[in-house]
Amino acid sequence: MSDVIKHECGIAFVRLLKPLTYYCERYGTPLYGLQKLQLLLQKQRNRGQDGAGIATVKIGMPPGSRYISRKRSNATDPLRDLLYGINAYFSNLPEDKLRDAAWLKRECPFTGELLLGHLRYATHGNNSIEKVHPVLRQNNWMSRSLLLAGNFNLTNVDELFEELVNLGQFPKEKSDTVTVLEKIGHFLEEEVQRLFDWHKRDGHSNREINDLIFRDLNLQRILKRATKKFDGGYVMAGMVGHGDAFVMRDPQGIRPAYYYRDEEVVVCCSERPAIQTAFNVHYSKILELPPAHALIVKYDGRVSVEPFTKAGEFSPCSFERIYFSRGTDRDIYLERKKLGRQLTDRVLKAIDFDFKNAVFSFIPNTAETAFYGLIEGLKEALARQKAEEVLNLGEKIKPKKLQKILERRLRIEKIVTKDAKLRTFIADGASRMEMVSHVYDVTYGIVENGKDTLVLVDDSIVRGTTLRDSILRIVSRLRPKKIVVVSSAPQIRYPDCYGIDMSRMWEFAAFRALIALIKERGLESNLQKALQACKEDEKRPIREVKNRVAPLYALFSETEISRKMAEILTPPDIKPEVELIFQSLEGLHQACAGYAGDWYFSGNYPTPGGNRVVNRAFMNYMEGRFERAY
Repeated sequence: MSDVIKHECGIAFVRLLKPLTYYCERYGTPLYGLQKLQLLLQKQRNRGQDGAGIATVKIGMPPGSRYISRKRSNATDPLRDLLYGINAYFSNLPEDKLRDAAWLKRECPFTGELLLGHLRYATHGNNSIEKVHPVLRQNNWMSRSLLLAGNFNLTNVDELFEELVNLGQFPKEKSDTVTVLEKIGHFLEEEVQRLFDWHKRDGHSNREINDLIFRDLNLQRILKRATKKFDGGYVMAGMVGHGDAFVMRDPQGIRPAYYYRDEEVVVCCSERPAIQTAFNVHYSKILELPPAHALIVKYDGRVSVEPFTKAGEFSPCSFERIYFSRGTDRDIYLERKKLGRQLTDRVLKAIDFDFKNAVFSFIPNTAETAFYGLIEGLKEALARQKAEEVLNLGEKIKPKKLQKILERRLRIEKIVTKDAKLRTFIADGASRMEMVSHVYDVTYGIVENGKDTLVLVDDSIVRGTTLRDSILRIVSRLRPKKIVVVSSAPQIRYPDCYGIDMSRMWEFAAFRALIALIKERGLESNLQKALQACKEDEKRPIREVKNRVAPLYALFSETEISRKMAEILTPPDIKPEVELIFQSLEGLHQACAGYAGDWYFSGNYPTPGGNRVVNRAFMNYMEGRFERAY
């Protein structure tokens, strides 16, 4: 993606099902779980580089012993800083201590059977250490202590916050992290108290009741009550102090979660390839956590997958398939290739079927797989073209002419390279713009001046800022006749409210093109009608709210908006013509079959809160407020 956007956090959960001595005997170290957790985080580091954290719970510790360990970092390289900090506890231990499972569990932190890791991207707010997961709600009762980490955004934090206040709580801040922690924590405490009162009536002592609470605590019941009014996309993992744990996924399956279990371990994380690599298991043995279900592991090792709410329409985030998740997942890799391949005909039309005078490349680096797919399609088209030319020669064919036809190849080149990060302390705008334009570098001498069409594949265009201020400026120096930018994703038209940093409407290049077209054609009255409809919807129950921006886009064709986007994003001082080609919604659904979450492209939000967010984002634009819509 040429535009940098922050997105999606990552989680990693490990539950060891055997005593630590087992892993020492079989794998040579009692720190097997910690090593695997660290590897899971390393293999998902694309999901968050603003913060990282790890927490562990030791099961079966006696009173007076430390059983929860937690460390977090928001350093420049937080994962590296975190792992170095944790490994320091063990780096100077003698070999006999490193193999003594009982001593390690008794004396050293981060040697528990329950392990939870998190990688954070700060989609909004500051990046203080308090924002980094796992977050902790501590209590002197083990069964009331709760650790939580997640990949989530809720659209109705205000409503949930007010419920907490009405319960008598005084939350320290209004954020979805604190709200979720306190919400689940409240119902955890209620359930513990209910069980305590129940068993107390039977004459059990307080110490005996603790063990009975551990046995009878019903996480499914707690999650069902706590999440009743959640609106958003989420995967949340939690660990209770005595050893129960869960990972739950939202009813629409917006955020991803995969798990694996055998007789030794239960593991769950945000991306399937991380589990494949860390545990050397075939992808077919790794399961996707169903929407509206929780993976629950009891303190005694019982494992179940149970529903905690009613499932909605399955709408997993298609941006995960296009861009966010690592392309090492087999299915995602093939889907990205297909996204590129499906654009073959439109690219052929853009270059006027002139392979001789076309150079093909991609904008590093996440678009590379889609580029391979496009190249496969173009190679097939070129093969058909050559076959047709040979057939047209008939009996008059000459060896040199035949050889010339057969030797024709696609001109595939590495044209654009991202340079080392440039910094400037120059304050004036013109000088700063000049420096920004050099974020990317180009390969000179490959494109023929004034003759070649340069085709660049990107995986998506959000704001278009980097495209306008850097990429188009720098590649125009190669003096191509035409520049064609191909997006393997459709036009991004609407804000996201489920974890991606795309909440301000005016930032989208497609929306700016829409407004420009409306003003050019004297249709401003439609903007006022949409604004009035948004304000009226604010008074309605949330399930009656509609997307009032979608009718504005319906005024124009996709082609009209693409052309206006090209006009807006083309720097005024470059000579080549610029054309933008976007994936269609139909093409997206064909390539990523089963992953229908396309609200940022289509405006079809999977939860009621989505429509309210898009309307508020539009009102913010119309009223000149540059702020988040949720």
